[in-house]
Formats: sequence, C-alpha cells, structure tokens
Amino acid sequence: MKKVTLLAFSAAIAVNACAQQNPTAMKYGKLITAEDAKRHLSILASDEFEGRETGKPGAEKAANYIAGEFKKLGLQAPVNGSYFFNVPLVQSALKVSAFAVNGKPFVLGQDFIPNGTVPDKNVSGSEVVFVGFGTEGEIGSTDLAGKVVLWINEDKPEEGKTANVAVRMTTARLKVFANLQSKKPAIILAANGDLTALLKRFGRSIASPRLTIKEEAAKANTGVPVFHVTTAIADELVKSTGKTYSDLKAAANTTPVVTAKADFTANFSNDRTDVKAVDVVGFMPGTDLKDEVLVFSAHYDHIGLEADPKAKDKVNNGADDDGSGTTGILEIARAFSKAQKDGHGPRRSVLFLGNVGEEKGLLGSEYYTDHPIYPLANTITDLNIDMIGRVGEEYIGKPDSANYVYPIGSAMLSKELHDIGENANNTYTHLKLDYKYDDPNDPNRFYYRSDHYNFAKHGVPIIFYFNGVHADYHQPGDEVSKINFPLLAKRAQLVFYTGWELANRDKKPVVDGAK
Repeated sequence: MKKVTLLAFSAAIAVNACAQQNPTAMKYGKLITAEDAKRHLSILASDEFEGRETGKPGAEKAANYIAGEFKKLGLQAPVNGSYFFNVPLVQSALKVSAFAVNGKPFVLGQDFIPNGTVPDKNVSGSEVVFVGFGTEGEIGSTDLAGKVVLWINEDKPEEGKTANVAVRMTTARLKVFANLQSKKPAIILAANGDLTALLKRFGRSIASPRLTIKEEAAKANTGVPVFHVTTAIADELVKSTGKTYSDLKAAANTTPVVTAKADFTANFSNDRTDVKAVDVVGFMPGTDLKDEVLVFSAHYDHIGLEADPKAKDKVNNGADDDGSGTTGILEIARAFSKAQKDGHGPRRSVLFLGNVGEEKGLLGSEYYTDHPIYPLANTITDLNIDMIGRVGEEYIGKPDSANYVYPIGSAMLSKELHDIGENANNTYTHLKLDYKYDDPNDPNRFYYRSDHYNFAKHGVPIIFYFNGVHADYHQPGDEVSKINFPLLAKRAQLVFYTGWELANRDKKPVVDGAK
C-alpha cells in the first residue's frame, strides 16, 4: 500500500511539472476564439470569393483581405513595403488533337490525364514496350529511346508487405519513374487500376488548365511527356499479345518486358499565358533572437468554380480546405500582435505566410522556399495548417470526434520539435494527437501534400496540422455552415502555444532527422 501511494505521488508531481502553464501565453492564447474565427471564415469562404482559385478574381479578393488584416494587426509588410510576394506562374491549357490506340480514340479527363505539365509534341509508333514495374533490374539493357512505354504505376510487390497501388506516386516509385525518363522514351503511359474511379469524380478539374512556376514551365517543354492512363487504354495497347494488361501485370516478375504491336498516335500542345499570383506575407520582428524566423503557414487558395454547367451549387467554397487554416493563421497573428503591443513580443521573428497555388501543386510555398525573403538557414520551423475546421471521416461518431487533430511530420526532421508540440498540447489544449498519417510511407502521402513539405525538403523542421478528409473534400459542400468553430479555435490554439514556445525558448529545435 505504501509503495502504491509513493508511486501515485511521484506520478502526480511529474504531471504537474509537465503541465506548468505560462500565464502570459495563456492570456493571449485565449484571444483565439470561435466567434472571431467565424467572422473571418464567413468572408473568406463566401460565394463572393468564388472558391479562391489561383489566378482568378476570388483569390485576389482573398489575398487583399488577408493583407488588410495583417495591416490592421500592425504586421510589417516585408516585400519593399508590400504584403504581396509575387509568384510568377504560367497557365498551360493542354490541347489534345489526337490520342488513339489502334484507331480507337480516347478522351482527356475520361481516359487519361497528363502527369504535370507536358511538352508540345506529336508522338506516333507501331509498337509499345511494356516495362512491368520499371525497375532497372527489370529493364536491363532494353533500349527505350524514342519508344512508347507502358508502365505499371504501382509499387512493386514485396513479400510480407502491402504494396501501395494508389495513383499518386510514392517515393520509391518516383525514383523508378525518374530512371525511366532518363532512358529518353518518346512517351511514358503510366497505367493504374484506380484511375477510372478518380477520373469519374475529379476528371473535369484534373484535366483543366495547369499552373506552373514560370521558370519550371520552360524546363517542362523539353522533357519526356507522361500520361496517366486507364487499364482500358493499357488493354488496347497490349491487345496484339493475346493477353490483357492484368495478365502481363501478373506475370511481370518473370516476364517484365514485353513488346506489343500497337498503332499509337498522340498529338498535344499547350496554350500558355502568364498568371498573376501572390503569397501574402506579414512579418513581426523579434527581440534578442530576431535573426531567427518562425513561420506560420496556410494556403488561402482553393479550386474555384464548378466546371459542370449543370451543377446546382457552382462554388467550391473551401471553408475547411483551407479557409480554416487561413483563419487559424489570422487568429494566431492577432494573438501575437496583441502580445507585442502589450510588451510581450516574441524573441524570434515571426513570418505569417499565406500561400497561393497549393491546390495547383504547392506552387506558392515552392517559390517562397526557392526564393525566401528570410534565409531558410535562419528559419527554425514551419507550422503549417491545412484543414482544421471539420471532423474527418474516420472520427465521425467517435467520443473524441470534437477533440483531436492529426499532427504530421513533427519528428521527421527534429525529435525535439515533436516533444515541443507534445508538451504544448499536454500543457494547454489536451487534444488527442493522432499520428496515424505521420509516416512518409503512408498510402495517402499527406506528408507530401501541403505547403510544409517545401520547407521540409530544404531541411526546415515542420509540423503539419490536419483534421483528415471528409465527404465534402474538394466538393461544393465544403461550406461555412459545416465548420466546427470551437474545434477550429482549439486546434489553432495548439499551433499558437507550440509557436509561442518556439519563438521564445533559448535554443531552436535541433535538426537530427533526414530530409
């Protein structure tokens, strides 16, 4: 009995030590409220902003609103007196005049889509080379130069492991893909069984004009064109073998390379126009550690208006994705601003970064991290918020549905940063921190799918805060009426408290992980 009592007493002391609250941080963290969040989000995700698509008037309205709020808060305008950081983009509208196999035509957005921006090119051939899973061991000395290549866009199965078969390429697959491109084929056709269902839901938007950073668009026009294709196209390509694509796939371990007779024709070109786009940046200088910078980021863009003229609701409001994160940034900025005005400004400088073009390929954050206003060597952490206003599909009906968040990436570059995030939550917010997606090999690849990744790839530690996807993800139903504002505010408070510690502690987090 005595031993139990002593253990309990020791445990109580440990918990209290861990939960030592900073009254100053508490004072300003409480300024992040559901009511104020609703005020911001009701504007940003209104129909007036037309879904905030990059390069469109709605995104410009959102950028002006965010800049106006930064100005009201007294944040510095760090781009020669402006809150706008120009991101030079090019829009490429793909025009396909032909895409046929054995005289059978296929349709962009229904049967195939480009992988990124493809160069202007006319491709024709009388045979196709099936390369299985495309590894160097499978290809061997096969000459692919100038050939039409059909590739299984899935991870190669390994004994004892569940292979990732999603359309989105994994890290391992990207290496195989890059090697295939280095063989200089005329075109790569990446087949995947999940593509048909994906195109049925998103084909119209996926096949819409693509945006690219201007300096990358020039490079893309000299590369190898790559198209994702359905298994229906793949079947037609290998028809002359007397086998289906599935047959060849099943035999790929023993017969990885097969040459099939097929008349393939594809003619495509791009109409290119420059697009105006801006990241929105607000800066708060620190005190004794002002040369070091903490970044809070969220993307303010979304996917715009529905392309289907028959759609009843034409506006993809993007209240959760990522109006909620943008709102969180504005709330956190307000808390820091009030603290600074009261004489409790951060020791480190803080950059509030509203990214454009996330939905188009993380473009705004990519351009910022390649052309940073403040050196990335001095950037201690990026705390990125992308979707914190809803209950994700996996938590619907669960007891803790209104008290969780998915943190992603916190320990991938810095175990110390992970501990800082954990301690902030244990001390102040007591959310359930669900690390289900905190894995670069997770099939959903969320670690690679928001703006934090462009910081991480440069070696800057990150934490990505996320509520999971839901039925309204990238749909017109992602509206303000479905936002849980108390939950949004609580998640934003966790980001604030984590940032408060990072901005004021003596040392920046140690980077001890791989990029």
